[in-house]
Amino acid sequence: MSISGRGKPPLVAPKRARPAAAKPARKAKTKTAQRSRTRSRNPIVRFLGAILRWVLRLIWGIGWRVSAAVALVVGVAVAYTYTTLPDYKTLIDGRARGSVTLLDSNGDVFAWRGDHFGGAVTSEKVSKHLRNAVIATEDRRFYLHPGVDPIGIVSAIRINLGEGRGPLSGNGGSTITQQTAKLLCFGIAFDPNQWKNEADYIADCRRTSLWRKAKEAIYALAMEAKFSKDQILSVYLNRAYLGGGAYGAEAAAQRYFGKPAASLNAAEGAMIAGLLTAPSTLAPTANLARSQNRANVVIGLMRRQGYLSDTEAALALANPAVLSEAAERQAGGYFADWVMASGPEFFTRDTTEDVIIRTTLDQRIQTAAEEAMRYIFKNKVSEGSKAQAAIIVMSADGAVRAMVGGRDTRVVGAFNRATQAKRQTGSAFKPFVYAAALDLGHSAESTVVDEPYCLNIPGSGRWCPENYSREFKGRVTLTQALAQSLNIPAVKVSESVGRDVVRKVASEFGIESDLAAGPALALGASESTLIEMTGAYAGILNGGSSVTPYGLVELKLLGEKEPLMGSGGGIGERVIQERSARELTYMMTQVLEKGTGGRARLPGREAAGKTGTTQAARDAWFLGFTADYVAGVWMGYDDNTPLKGVTGGGLPAEIWQETMLRVHEGLPAKPLPMQRPAPRPEPMQPLPQRRVPQSGGNPIENILRGLFGMN
Repeated sequence: MSISGRGKPPLVAPKRARPAAAKPARKAKTKTAQRSRTRSRNPIVRFLGAILRWVLRLIWGIGWRVSAAVALVVGVAVAYTYTTLPDYKTLIDGRARGSVTLLDSNGDVFAWRGDHFGGAVTSEKVSKHLRNAVIATEDRRFYLHPGVDPIGIVSAIRINLGEGRGPLSGNGGSTITQQTAKLLCFGIAFDPNQWKNEADYIADCRRTSLWRKAKEAIYALAMEAKFSKDQILSVYLNRAYLGGGAYGAEAAAQRYFGKPAASLNAAEGAMIAGLLTAPSTLAPTANLARSQNRANVVIGLMRRQGYLSDTEAALALANPAVLSEAAERQAGGYFADWVMASGPEFFTRDTTEDVIIRTTLDQRIQTAAEEAMRYIFKNKVSEGSKAQAAIIVMSADGAVRAMVGGRDTRVVGAFNRATQAKRQTGSAFKPFVYAAALDLGHSAESTVVDEPYCLNIPGSGRWCPENYSREFKGRVTLTQALAQSLNIPAVKVSESVGRDVVRKVASEFGIESDLAAGPALALGASESTLIEMTGAYAGILNGGSSVTPYGLVELKLLGEKEPLMGSGGGIGERVIQERSARELTYMMTQVLEKGTGGRARLPGREAAGKTGTTQAARDAWFLGFTADYVAGVWMGYDDNTPLKGVTGGGLPAEIWQETMLRVHEGLPAKPLPMQRPAPRPEPMQPLPQRRVPQSGGNPIENILRGLFGMN
């Protein structure tokens, strides 16, 4: 029977809602199962993956241990180096040699020698343009890194490899701190037992290798730990070599621009910063245009890095830095070299102190001599000529006021033709022959016969001097013979008074070179230097006393008041009587008025002098003086090639005239201290005989016959 109201039971269980979290869990299980089945289906992949994971774990395990060990070693090395670093102030001046500052006769600096250090400066006190230029050029992240700049190193390696060099060749990526460490040679002092000289020591400090780079980095990190950034930059600015013998920013600023480092403008600061790359090559005294071009690059870097505005950069580019007057003279040239060589070596060439030397140089006169030489060579000498010339101007006491040792006046350490070249003097020697005769009582109006004349020289045979013109003048006064530079009368006078007397007079006047022993002595067959000859002529001007040419007035150490030494020259002992010197001066005025020196005449001013031309015109001289100054000029070729169409009365006389016109500009004309001889009635008396010890009858008889025109 049926039961009403009841339904049949369901055939399946009713659907029930499951929790939301259950569904993802199931999916996760499904993915895990799938990966498990995948691994099981790819055993090779499982194997390789296991190896890779093992290698990574091994590298990590070794890497952090090695890194920790390296960090520990570097830390210990840095800590140890830190303890060895001295106070930064002691690191400022690192020169092995001292400097020499040369002052002219007015006390103005005109030259430097040695390793010049202008004084300590700090990065805060130097010109901001210099400080910014150094940072912009050498290390733009200087204030950001701890002493080593990984970014800079990677960039440098990339550049080096890209240019086909080794990773450490060329750009080094060194920071200013690392460069300072290298300048300090990592704290290693110079040891003469380890290095032959200072140059080898510096070269060793500058060597580049992986080990040296590591050492450099450790030293840099230690410096960064002990010193502030500004202190490190200060050491760098004081120790860096900046060309021209200048160490440090202050020395460079004074040497190149004649101003302190605190006063440099943007163009000047950029030029000094630009020298850090190659100081000797880029030094403005070596090549100003190249130095200016490098400064322009630095100005561009400063503008891009925000140190200069566009307007400031444009102004700096439009007004490039130029050298001071002292720098333009290339550190004093020949005169400075001569003074340095004349002083004691331990206070000049090899000084370890800073020395101040006051000299006799007159920069106005020096400029006059240089301009005179340039004028003559530009306007009177054929283009391309290799002929050389030298000029000396001095006072009557031997104080050298100007010196030009060659056509190229802007040199340092060059061959000085004014002091080092020994050349035959030619007729420029004749005044000393006549000085001997005058001092023995003869007169400017005494006569001698100019005629064919020969001597028999033992061991050499017959010698017959000739006049330059190949003519004979007959009986002439000594004044006429000197004015016209006649050779035969000069030889006759020399033989009469005695060669030994002539040699004695010349040597006592300061001609120290070996003087010829034969009769050609009278014609200037001996060699001498221009400074010796000019000094000897100064003795004639001052009344007959010898002089020792000098340029050094006093030498003292920087900061000291009392000089260590004074002048080593000046007027010495009397050589001939004052009357003789005054009469000889008159005779020498006639050389310019009526003789071979007409081109040297000075309008409106009395002057005396003598020409000189050697055999085959290998040397040409003119030496002379006014009441104020003595000047000597030599001209010739360094290899003794004969001059073409040049005698002492030609170009040398013109150089002398151009020099003295400039030297005396603005000076009142003064009369020469001379004595004019009293006129004598004709016939004039012949030159008296002088007895000579006879070594044989005939030669002496021939000499006497020749001397006085005896037939």
